[in-house]
Amino acid sequence: MPVSSAAPGAHIRLEGVANLRDVGGWATTGGRRVRRGVLLRSAGLGWATPADVEAIGALGVRTVYDLRTRGERERQPDLLPTTATAVVLDVLDGHLDTVPAHMLDLLEDPPRASVALRDGVGEALLEQAYREFVTLPSAHMAFSQLYRGLLSGGEGPALVHCTTGKDRTGWAAAALLLLLGVPESDVLAEYLLTNEQLLPYLAPLFARFAEAGGDPEVLRPVLGVQPSYLRTALDLVHAEHGSIEGYFDSALGLGDDLQRQLREVLLRG
Repeated sequence: MPVSSAAPGAHIRLEGVANLRDVGGWATTGGRRVRRGVLLRSAGLGWATPADVEAIGALGVRTVYDLRTRGERERQPDLLPTTATAVVLDVLDGHLDTVPAHMLDLLEDPPRASVALRDGVGEALLEQAYREFVTLPSAHMAFSQLYRGLLSGGEGPALVHCTTGKDRTGWAAAALLLLLGVPESDVLAEYLLTNEQLLPYLAPLFARFAEAGGDPEVLRPVLGVQPSYLRTALDLVHAEHGSIEGYFDSALGLGDDLQRQLREVLLRG
């Protein structure tokens, strides 16, 4: 299965792995294009079928960056092809009160979750999580190591994921694309593809939530993505670091030279 050469953001459909796509293919403001086959993104691999594992191997994936907490990893261990190496980069290390760290726990008591997340509470919790992606030392370390890993990667693409592949993974992809010069409108479009490539996989979950007495509408802002989430992180980047380049430099320790190397590795044309 070759890495898709279709439109940027094209969904790579697998049975048990949601939200899988190539981060490449997007055009930059400078007339170049992000290389395909360098970085893929997805939801967790713990639900992968044997055919999915074979397909991920056929994509050539050699390194899988897992952004989840220890509890998430223990609850749903990744299923990887034998040719892939796992690299754990815990974005929320020690900050288990953040919504993405216990996304699945929210579903265990639907009536209570429906009360707890209504009236915009779910959206506010996600926006706070995105602020923490920008400010937490553990997030700085994880994202820095991810981008450094792309500089030293060997043959075949890397794959980055968290649990649903939308928040920690979404910020990792968005920040990188912005650094590479992809217009913010296209970065937002790539980010919002999660609503098309993840939520349909979760239809049975929504149904079970409703059957157990929950209001499935409160799940949509928590299990999907909204422009305000990404905007919250970007506004904080500009307030604290001046620009995406400043964030990579002062927060992630990736200065001008390493930023230039990232562009050399990830851009063509």
